[in-house]
Amino acid sequence: MKSFVVAALMTVPFAAQAEPTGDAAAGETNFRQCAACHGIVDPDGTVIQRLAPTGPNLWGVVGRQAGAYEGYARFSGAIVAAGEEHGVVWDEETFVAYVDDPSGFLREVTGDPRARSNMNHRLRGSAEDIYAYLAQFSAD
Repeated sequence: MKSFVVAALMTVPFAAQAEPTGDAAAGETNFRQCAACHGIVDPDGTVIQRLAPTGPNLWGVVGRQAGAYEGYARFSGAIVAAGEEHGVVWDEETFVAYVDDPSGFLREVTGDPRARSNMNHRLRGSAEDIYAYLAQFSAD
């Protein structure tokens, strides 16, 4: 079943973004799970969530190609390959699947059983809410 879902997601990587199903207010509260590694800073430099030194800025992550954030050089080869070679773009379904099991998601998408994510934290139970929160901060 999981393979079918990932395959279906990869067939239309640039489809219009649907409205998030989660609760953005709850996502803002739950973002604390992400804040140790990620922050949100708009292109003008306005800090929404303090930018942590480990992970990429999550401003504009919704609709962004996986493994692509200009100026961030610490992506794993697997996440770059997921975006460049397999067309992964962050929408709600791919985001939720990735944060549930980052390395497992990359292994399935890339077909590489040794693929690993640099993100070690598994986010369970609040991914839709965090996605709804992040969807507010897009480049559009």
